[in-house]
Amino acid sequence: MSQNGSLLSTPVRASNGERRPPLVFGGQHLTEILAETLEYSRERDYTGWDYGDGMSSRLLNVLPFENKWVNLAVQELVKRPPINVRPLFLVEKRRNYKGTALFTIANLNYHHYLDASDVSADVDYLNEARQLADWLVDNRSIGYHGFCGGHKHEIQHLEKKGVPNDPDVVSTSFAVKALLEASPYDPIYAPIARTASDFAVEDLNYREVDGGAKINYHMNHPDTYYTINSGALGARLFVDLYDHFGDEADLERATKILDFIADHQADIGGWTYRIPASSSHLSMDNHHNGFVLDAFLRYRAVTGSARYDETLERGLAFYRTTLFDPDGAPNWDESKSYPRDIHAAATAIAVFSAAGDLQTAGQILQWTLENLYAGDGRFYYRKHRFFTVRTTLMRWAQAWMAYAMSEYLVAATQDGGHDHIFEHSAVEPKSSR
Repeated sequence: MSQNGSLLSTPVRASNGERRPPLVFGGQHLTEILAETLEYSRERDYTGWDYGDGMSSRLLNVLPFENKWVNLAVQELVKRPPINVRPLFLVEKRRNYKGTALFTIANLNYHHYLDASDVSADVDYLNEARQLADWLVDNRSIGYHGFCGGHKHEIQHLEKKGVPNDPDVVSTSFAVKALLEASPYDPIYAPIARTASDFAVEDLNYREVDGGAKINYHMNHPDTYYTINSGALGARLFVDLYDHFGDEADLERATKILDFIADHQADIGGWTYRIPASSSHLSMDNHHNGFVLDAFLRYRAVTGSARYDETLERGLAFYRTTLFDPDGAPNWDESKSYPRDIHAAATAIAVFSAAGDLQTAGQILQWTLENLYAGDGRFYYRKHRFFTVRTTLMRWAQAWMAYAMSEYLVAATQDGGHDHIFEHSAVEPKSSR
């Protein structure tokens, strides 16, 4: 069956076997948009530019000297303009580690959806997922206590420069999730992912503190502040491992990390990027709050515990009403609307899908397709008040939207054939473009 067009008439099979109308956004079936997004990325071998890849500039690398401030200037100059200047700086396109994990899950989700719906496809999405999972294994960071991974380009921090393959808890957490979800298809994935617990404990300095426990973001993290969302993703890593292997030590670590984070929830329901808040230019920004909520949701889904119900209720209310407009537009943080970022939208689609709030997830997806979708499977980076940054970033935009749409699709199907139809006309079928 052709990926393009014929899925428009394919109904969703609900978990109870009942046939329902397809998920349609502006006349185009969500499965077609997802297939086109994966096709765009697959044709480029999941390789492209990324959010903070300025240090991969070949112009910068030929300079006869090394200077932190020059590095920071180039890194920010590449990141912030309204047009894509990466070609001018000869920035190399690379495959991102976390992005590969997201693409792995997206391909797996789509494979499962097509299989459950008795739909054939021209692409072997399971094989794509397995190749990507193999890449995560082959390209993991070496020399640490367990499985881990990191960005494939240098990143200049104020304190120190991160080099390619420096592992971090964020990239590792998503890679663990990807390998565990792919584990039914290859016996090597789960045992490798299992060792990530040792990496988190030993290399990222898991330690108990007053009110719970902490874990470092990455190997170069200073001890003068704490990054909340990375701690939450460390907790999620432990929860995922506990769910698969049943080791109570992993659950205990996750609980203590989340206890600490729950205690630092602000009165309005959100979390600042760091503790203390003054240590970062970011406040309660959108997608990092999404990461925190995702960890609490995962904990509740796996354990069935009501331990964090109040935290979740307040956090989701803040997320839904303060960090998003009623039409689904993502706000930058609790006080600023712009820029409206593709990563914020994609993270929220996945989070609200996990929370069972498909109406909110669908509203955000609708806004995203109307405002940041270029068509033919390609998404834009950001929308400012007076202009849109029409750059396509492989991890920040493509991987996150593929993952988000696939998570929404799975949740909608499990919901019994969720049949909300959004009739806005901004998203047109590919054949009409």
